[in-house]
Amino acid sequence: MASLNVGNLGEYLREQRRQAQLSLRQLADAAGVSNPYLSQIERGLRKPSADILQQLAKALRISAETLYVQAGILDERDRDEVETRAVILADPSLNERQKQVLLQIYDSFRKENAPAADAAGAAAPVDADDEPPQTNRL
Repeated sequence: MASLNVGNLGEYLREQRRQAQLSLRQLADAAGVSNPYLSQIERGLRKPSADILQQLAKALRISAETLYVQAGILDERDRDEVETRAVILADPSLNERQKQVLLQIYDSFRKENAPAADAAGAAAPVDADDEPPQTNRL
């Protein structure tokens, strides 16, 4: 399988289209965009909106978040969070209240585990079981 480590959105879209064995015209029709517009996106001449990216992702049967990352709309960390939320919200075995509670717990854990670099000047958390270090002053 070919490497998907491509430098920009247009190249990435072209690679995805080729792997799906779709012509430019077929993908444009499936996504509801014009053939020339899609060609301009693939050549890096146009930057599509999030809505157009979502249409293209659906036509290619890939995650829209993947295209958002390639387009610079989301960064990689945001993508993981968006995908996790989508999985929770799509789970048919949970009712709406359970989904909301689970998302609140997820948010609280993410805040608790946020890297120290993201919290400006925040001290490292201390476990309740930890005792303060003993100092010997003579």
